[in-house]
Amino acid sequence: MSKRGMNVQSTNWPPVPRGYFAIGGERMSKALNLGNLMRSAHGFGANFTFTIGATYQALEAAADTSKGRTHLPHYNWNGLDEMALPQGCQLVGVELTEEAIDLPSFRHPIRAAYVLGPELGSLSPPLIERCDHVVRIPTRFCVNVAMAGAIVMYDRVRCLARFADRPMRPGGPDVDEMLRDVTNMQGNSSIRGQG
Repeated sequence: MSKRGMNVQSTNWPPVPRGYFAIGGERMSKALNLGNLMRSAHGFGANFTFTIGATYQALEAAADTSKGRTHLPHYNWNGLDEMALPQGCQLVGVELTEEAIDLPSFRHPIRAAYVLGPELGSLSPPLIERCDHVVRIPTRFCVNVAMAGAIVMYDRVRCLARFADRPMRPGGPDVDEMLRDVTNMQGNSSIRGQG
């Protein structure tokens, strides 16, 4: 097999980010959006998903083809007063507002729950007040709620998991350097295990 086609990360793929996270939405009304968000959450390694005040139709989660509900917990809270996050978990609102932090400039908390607004609206003022942070995706207008969730989860994994650094030139990291790094990491862990 050529070096170009070799997946040097196959032994530990995908990289697991530090900490834990959850993602959910407030007042969601469309089953396809919630299902798509749940499927993406399962794929990105979320620890649980949730809704706050979702409609009955949304709770069908039709697009969750990975059956995320069978693999990770899902909480349906009727209102903000019912929402109970683990101790130390920071609530991060995702909303396109002037006061929000641009997502590329945001340092993700190790323990976080991300919450998105409804399809035809914004996060409610009481929920914004409860958030520890509010971030915005740098787009000219709001994108689909499930797509926004996937962008936030990708950014979290990219920032908190161990990936090779981006090279200075277009393309991927040098395969020989990656193989040396993997070999060195394996050698160091076996030396530590012998002590």
